[in-house]
Amino acid sequence: MHIHVAHAHGEAKFWLQPSLALANHTGLSERELADAERVVTRHLQEITDAWNKHFGG
Repeated sequence: MHIHVAHAHGEAKFWLQPSLALANHTGLSERELADAERVVTRHLQEITDAWNKHFGG
């Protein structure tokens, strides 16, 4: 399970399970990555629920 985060300067992919982890990124600063991770962490349950609903998990 993963999520892609788009930003004006680039993008990042985060693995959601077994624990939240940065998979890769392009064009983002360390601060932008940290901000993205905070947003994903804040909405992790909502994201996981939407993933399961969409993919039937």
